[in-house]
Amino acid sequence: MSFSQNIKDEIEKQQGQARHCRIAELAVILYCYGQEETLDDGSKSLVVVTEHEAIVRKYFTLLKKTFNIKKGLFEGGAPCARTNAVWEGRILEEENYREMLEAVKMWDYEHSCFNKESRISSVLLKTTCCKRAFLRGCYACMGSMSDPEKGYHLEFVCNREEMALQIQDVLAGFDLEGKITLRRKYHVVYIKEGESIGEVLNIIEAHKGLMDFETTRVIKDVKNRVNRRSNFEAANLLKSVDKGNMQVADILFIQETKGLDFLPRNLQEVALLRLEHPHESYQELGAYLDPPIGKSGVNHRLRKIGEIAEKLRM
Repeated sequence: MSFSQNIKDEIEKQQGQARHCRIAELAVILYCYGQEETLDDGSKSLVVVTEHEAIVRKYFTLLKKTFNIKKGLFEGGAPCARTNAVWEGRILEEENYREMLEAVKMWDYEHSCFNKESRISSVLLKTTCCKRAFLRGCYACMGSMSDPEKGYHLEFVCNREEMALQIQDVLAGFDLEGKITLRRKYHVVYIKEGESIGEVLNIIEAHKGLMDFETTRVIKDVKNRVNRRSNFEAANLLKSVDKGNMQVADILFIQETKGLDFLPRNLQEVALLRLEHPHESYQELGAYLDPPIGKSGVNHRLRKIGEIAEKLRM
C-alpha cells in the first residue's frame, strides 16, 4: 500500500468533535461524489458514488454522528472501467436528507433538490477547526502525495478552478503556499516543500503519517549532509592536487631554464619540499622547514615561485 493511501486510511478514523466541523468535511464528500437520482417510482435518492470504499464509510459515519441518519444502502455498484470497483452510499428522500443538504448549503429551495456550487460555501469555513476538517475532506477525496523516500510532493486535483482557489486560500490561512497548475482538464494545487507538507499532515490530523514522514525526512537530510560533506572534501582534495601539480610544473620549469639556485634560499627550500611532497598541504610543508613556518608563509613563497616562472615564460 502506498504512503498516500496510508494517510487516507488514517484520516478516515478522524472526525471533528464539533458538529460544524463534521458538516464541513461532509460538504467536501458531497461536492466531490454526491448526486441526486430519481428512482423508478418517481421518488428521489441522494447517492455518493466513488471508487473508494473508505469514503462511503466515512460518509455514513458523519451522517450518523451529525444528523442521526442510521439507515442507507452501502454497496458495490457497477464496475468502473479504470478501477473495476464503484462504491455507493445511498439515502432515500423519505429519510429526510433535506436537513443535511441545507446544513452543507447544497439545497436548492426554489427547485427542492440537491445543488452544489463551484466551491464549498464560505459559511462553513469560518473557524480554524472547520478549515482543518475541510482540508481533511479534500485530501481524502482529491489529495495524494508521493512517497517521501522518493521526493516531496503533495497535491489536490480539482475539477474546477474555483475549488482549487478555495483550497489555496484555506492553505494560505495556515501560512502555507499552495501553487496551482493546469494538468489536462484538472486544476492541481500542489506543495513541494517538505516542511509545508508536514504541516498539512498535522492540520488534517494524520499524526502517524506525519511521524513517518518526518522520520524519513530526517534520515534523508542526514544522508544528504554526509554526501555534501563527502563531495566537498573530494572537491577540495582535487583542487589541492591540481594546485600541487601546477606548482610542481612551475618549479620544474625554473629548474630546467635557470636552475633552482636561481631562486632565493627561502624559496629554494620550499621548492625542493614541493617537489618531494607534491600533494601535501601548506601546513604539512611548513612543518618540514627549520624553523617551521605557517601555511600562510608557505603559500606566500609558492606564489612568489609561480610569479617567477610566469616571468620566465614571457
